[in-house]
Parts: sequence; C-alpha cells; structure tokens
Amino acid sequence: MKKILKYASYIVIAIVLIVVAGISYITLALPNVGPPENIKVEATPQRIERGKYLANHVTACVDCHSTRDWTILAGPIKEETLGAGGEKFDANVGFPGSVYVPNITPYHLKNWTDGELFRAITTGVKKDGSAIFPIMPWESYSKMSREDVYSIIAYLRTLKPQRTDYPARQLDFPLNILVHTMPAKATLGTVPDQHDTLAYGAYLVQIAACKDCHSQANKGKIIEGLEFAGGHEYTSPNGGTIRSANITSDRETGIGSWTKEQFLSKFTQYADSTHKHQRIIPGEFQTIMPWYKYGKMKVSDLEAMYAYIKTIKPVKNRVNKFTPAEMRD
Repeated sequence: MKKILKYASYIVIAIVLIVVAGISYITLALPNVGPPENIKVEATPQRIERGKYLANHVTACVDCHSTRDWTILAGPIKEETLGAGGEKFDANVGFPGSVYVPNITPYHLKNWTDGELFRAITTGVKKDGSAIFPIMPWESYSKMSREDVYSIIAYLRTLKPQRTDYPARQLDFPLNILVHTMPAKATLGTVPDQHDTLAYGAYLVQIAACKDCHSQANKGKIIEGLEFAGGHEYTSPNGGTIRSANITSDRETGIGSWTKEQFLSKFTQYADSTHKHQRIIPGEFQTIMPWYKYGKMKVSDLEAMYAYIKTIKPVKNRVNKFTPAEMRD
C-alpha cells in the first residue's frame, strides 16, 4: 500500500510539473510570430486617402477604437473621440474579463514603429510582444494586401492625438493563458482587379470581417457549416441579447431574396444627408452593426460585396435578432 501511495505521489508531482512547464512555455515563449519588420511607411497622399477610406468604411478600425453613442440606433461614433478608444468589454456584455479598446491615435502610437503596427494589425501581437485578444479581427486583417495595411498605418499617423489612457486588461482563467496561443503569422493577400467582381467582393468581405460577426462560434472557432448564417449572440448596450443576421443566400432565412438595390439601400440610407437619428431607450432593440461607417462605402464596392455574398452557400438558419433582457433572464 505504501508503495502504491509512493508511486501515486510521484505521478501527481510529475503531472503538476508537466502542467507548470506547459503553462510556463505558453506564457513565456508565446506568441511566436517573429519580430516586427524593419519598415518605414511613406505617407503619400494616395496612401493616406486609401487608409482613411479603409479604416473608416471597410475594416472599420475607427468604429471600434472610438466611443459610440448608444442612445441612437446603430451607435454612431462620437466624432470628438475618433481613434481615442474607450469602449469597455466586461461581464456586463458577457465578456470573460475586462478589456478597454485602446487608443490608436499618435498619442498612444507615437513610440510604435511601422513594423510594430504592421505586426499588430496582421498577426495580433502588440509592441511589447503580448497577444491581442481577437475582439480585434486581426485574423481577417492578416489577409489584406501589404499595400492596404501600409495605407492604414499612414492614415492612423494623421489622426488628431487624443490623450486617453485605460487600465490594463484583465482576462479570466484560463483565457488569460490561452490568449498567448491565439496570434498567428500573417498570410497576406492581394487586391484583385476590380473588374473581377467576385474576387474583389470576396476580398472586401474578408477584410471587413463579415464572417467573424455573422457566424456562430464555439470557444472562439466558427462552427463549420454555419459560416455567414448569423446567430452570433451579443449583449446589447441597451439591454437584452442581439444576434447577427443570416447573410447567406437562403431565400427564407437569409438574404437570398434581396435585390441588389435593396442591399445597397440598406447601407446607403445611413449616408443620406436626410437620414434622421432614431433615439433608443434602454430595453429597446439596438444593433452593433456600424451602419454609419459602412454606409459610406463606395457603391461599386458594395455592389462587389453583394455579388460575392450571393455566391455563398445558402444555410437555413432562422435568427431571432433580439431578445429583451426580461425575456432572456
């Protein structure tokens, strides 16, 4: 009996040592995507203009990295906070920890090299080598062309510096360990010829991270077969649960019956100078879709995205877009 207990204690010790070694490796050796590139992005007018368009209306960087007015439907950003960050993800929105969206104006990024910014955008690794939690869809951005990433970097350097600082993030266990394993090396893409409508539309849908929001996920991984089928749950800033729409070409539960004109109108209504803000009171339906930013996308780009989305495999998945808080509880 003593021998059994002795061997059992050895096994327990060995298991503990293996676990400690594994955690140590993960937290000390990862992420491992390589050092930042030694690059200097030339801020040409063309790059700045392209970067402004992408960061505002396609990749929507400034939408997340600004404060949004959730008293209005679709939460337009407060322009005076452009790039200043501050949106908080915590238990109130169902997040396992506490994360403030960081400031991406020159106030915060002045000591970042262009290579460090490039690495952060495309691999999910910060200046200090730590992992960026994939609230930021860097996996989608990692498929951007090098030139488009350069353009975004050039534009971010032109933002008005905003003096805002936020507490360091706090992630619950075991997410605080697993986050180190998430970054990955970029697999950069190329911008297709705009005359190749489907390929160009696919590129835009990819870098706009449409699939990230419009797919259900399990433990951070999109559920196979439900890509673009909607149903991803979010806690509404106004209370209750909202779910992303099915944007596959299924005619009953998706957007298969939408005409191109209907698709365009859904976006461009928010760019119309006559559009009136719809005030939202706590408990009413709200959407986190950044319509005000996507609404100013070029019509030709929206048309290309529509053409590509119509080719996506139809998935029958009826989505209840909103459940009020009292019903959820």
